[in-house]
Amino acid sequence: MTNEPNRREFIAALCMGTASHAVHPFLKNAPQSDAVKPIKGSWFEFQHHATVEGVDWNPALVQFTAEQWDAKVKEFAEIGIEYLVLMATAVYFRSFYDTTIYPKWKLACPDPLEAVLTAADKYKVKFFVGAGFYGSWQKSNVITDPVASKKRLQSLGELATRYGHHPSFYGWYWPDEAEINPHYKPEFMTYVNTLSHEARQLKPIAPILIAPYGTRLAKPDDEYVRQLDAMDVDIVAYQDEVGVRKSKTTETGAFFEGLKRAHDRSKKAKIWADVEIFEFEGSDYDSALVPASFDRVQRQLAAVSPFVENILVYQCMGLMNKPGSAAMAGNPQSVELYSSYVNWLKSRG
Repeated sequence: MTNEPNRREFIAALCMGTASHAVHPFLKNAPQSDAVKPIKGSWFEFQHHATVEGVDWNPALVQFTAEQWDAKVKEFAEIGIEYLVLMATAVYFRSFYDTTIYPKWKLACPDPLEAVLTAADKYKVKFFVGAGFYGSWQKSNVITDPVASKKRLQSLGELATRYGHHPSFYGWYWPDEAEINPHYKPEFMTYVNTLSHEARQLKPIAPILIAPYGTRLAKPDDEYVRQLDAMDVDIVAYQDEVGVRKSKTTETGAFFEGLKRAHDRSKKAKIWADVEIFEFEGSDYDSALVPASFDRVQRQLAAVSPFVENILVYQCMGLMNKPGSAAMAGNPQSVELYSSYVNWLKSRG
């Protein structure tokens, strides 16, 4: 992790495409609309780690009951969300489950993790459970800090023991994200492989996901392929970095095309996309996250679709809400984005 607010730099993701079979005017050699992949997953949280970014939904999430967590998981399942990536089981030195590592967050729902996994069992949604944030997520040395490392490893055992019986506890996610510039740093490789070694003992068949940033800086050469071969992960979901204003929708296709070639050579980890469906209301990383326009998200989905197996977004939580939701969390624009996406899904037949 770096001093940048990495993932925390990003926000929410959503998606879309057009209903016709015409070539998109915004992308040269764009795929036909029926080839644009829908959103298959989203990040998920009990509290947004970057407080100023989550001002439109953090207060609502504090008050969610178990019934509302159920309703929120159901909302996402209804629009084809198959995977949810739980960002954190702890943040700001407070946990979201009973543990000796930290005191608990004071939430209306005493065990939100149990509530969402129970709901996911019911609605056939698969959760990747995050091993964060143990220590300060803003600090660049959190992945090498031995105290934080010990806490992360302890949390894996506790989470597997307490919640591992849920069919929806599908996989793991390592949330202290790396910058690829132009390759991974050795300390990130160590961080990933240390966690993955422990996770394989606890849940041997559970897939492991990472979502690095610096996609535009990646150099998918022989060294990059070597790193993919050496890293014990099953899925790499690259951030498209459009929401954080580092990449444009006219550029991301080329980035993902190069990375796909590297993954094809490695034949180890699958390549997915982490599409950022948010905008900053004001200054970057220092203002509220708000939903991006449907038009922009549509272009984002089209750009990466030819090169990835699945598209995840950052994030449905707070940025997409079903009209009349019993679990409303976010501003009114989130209803517009949800509705636009649903209409697009229906147009595809």
